[in-house]
Amino acid sequence: MKPLSTSFRSICQTGHQEKGGAYRPCPGGSSYNVARALGRLGVKTWFGSAVSTDLFGDQLVAALEQSRVRLDFLQRLDAPSTLGFVNLDQAEPAYAFFDEGAADRLCETMPDSEDLSCVGTLHFGSIALIREPAASAYEALFMREAGGARLISFDPNIRASLVRDEQGYRTRMQRLLHHADIIKISGADLDWLYPGIAHEHAARDWLGHRARLVVITHGKEGVSGWTPTAQAHANAIPTNVVDTVGAGDSFMAGLLAGLSDTGFLAPEALEALDEGALHTALAYGQTIASATCARRGADSPWREQQQG
Repeated sequence: MKPLSTSFRSICQTGHQEKGGAYRPCPGGSSYNVARALGRLGVKTWFGSAVSTDLFGDQLVAALEQSRVRLDFLQRLDAPSTLGFVNLDQAEPAYAFFDEGAADRLCETMPDSEDLSCVGTLHFGSIALIREPAASAYEALFMREAGGARLISFDPNIRASLVRDEQGYRTRMQRLLHHADIIKISGADLDWLYPGIAHEHAARDWLGHRARLVVITHGKEGVSGWTPTAQAHANAIPTNVVDTVGAGDSFMAGLLAGLSDTGFLAPEALEALDEGALHTALAYGQTIASATCARRGADSPWREQQQG
């Protein structure tokens, strides 16, 4: 089986609000979190984006290396880092991003198919598919590779407050959802995209296009998954929640790692995913998400810790 590459999304230095109004710096970003979590779970992983040459960029790169993520597809640009701030003083985290002229937003150079010959899966998602010019470059890579030798994994991870051209963004999301092999989406994001549509109906619709696996997360209500021939549900795992930032990204990493561990993370193998194997992958994703929620700042667990 080819190794996994989780790639191609913007990253930022995030500030997590502490008591008293201060913010603690934490490296983060949706697919950046997925990459780091996969590296910690022992999955051979690359991260592809542009990172600033400033001190924040150095910290972002160091955190990738510390999590055993490979940097072959990483670019360094003489532009500022995106800065994001997370307020945890409410039921759902509130985000503010500052990325004008930032390195990840300016990322337009994508690897060609030959460069990606070592890669079995590409993962995409979140605000990089909003902010131009990088958004169009990521979409072009996504569409070029869809239906080819590599699996395409996609988590929209929508930040609606950042969307300026709502109709254009919705159209882009629909186009990508119709060309992904693996779709993971939160129930809240699905409700924003398709208000009033039953979740299972949406899953079946995507399975009628290219998707081989659709997973919908429901927070405390657990997670459900569908393939063309199987369906499974995994309950949420009770935990002492410190914060939920990165929980969905950690679940995504656990899901992909679980599929990789059992030999299903390949186009022909994913077709054979049965109910038992699907439940195992969903449950492993929940385990990783739960462990992350018990820590501050998208600090996902290492495989050795899970085994212990």
